Amino acid sequence: MRVEIWSDIACPWCYIGKARFEKGLAEFAHRDQVEVVHRSFELDPGRAKGETEQVIDMLATKYGRTREEAASMEANVAANAQAEGLGYRTEGRDHGNTFDIHRLLHLAKARGRQDELLTLAYRANFAEERSVFDDDVLLALAVEAGLDADEARGVLADPEAYADEVRADEREASELGADAVPFFVLDRRYGISGGQPSEVFVQALEQAWKDRPATALTTVGGDAAACGPDGACEVPKG
Repeated sequence: MRVEIWSDIACPWCYIGKARFEKGLAEFAHRDQVEVVHRSFELDPGRAKGETEQVIDMLATKYGRTREEAASMEANVAANAQAEGLGYRTEGRDHGNTFDIHRLLHLAKARGRQDELLTLAYRANFAEERSVFDDDVLLALAVEAGLDADEARGVLADPEAYADEVRADEREASELGADAVPFFVLDRRYGISGGQPSEVFVQALEQAWKDRPATALTTVGGDAAACGPDGACEVPKG
């Protein structure tokens, strides 16, 4: 079985959803026969490379809230992350264009180190004092993930390297009707939108395994928090 996950490093629910999916996968009896592929989705593709702003300021502007209200929204997301055992800084994080990160993730996929780089990038963005919008940080993360430094540096220096692969993923997301992330597709049979509880992933994996083969993509699970293409992320009320 193949599970494809459309996500963005800038999306907190993708960070949380990855952890919840992995918990669900760990409970799935056929987990050793599941291939996980991470695919690209940009939350803020119109933002220029190098143009960053603090997450709190971005949220306040996007939702028309005060900085205090935006900070409260971040605290609610942090509580969800911490409940999954994830680190989450509510202040000091920046927000920017993630196209270069996705290009580097495609290099990592080609070298069999995609999940390693994605995990490190999420941790750097949400839990550590490291900006994933800085090329030096991205290069360091690539090396930590096991990629060759010169090859990773070459990808970052060439704006067209793996650009077609990123755009192909994004076109495919649109064709599948994915307008928010995270978005999980199981064997091209079932779609799961948002950072669902781990038990939803267990049920979906079991159902997809049982029902092979099938035809049309069926969405499973109820509404769950997700991040949309305008960069907006739903936040649970609290």
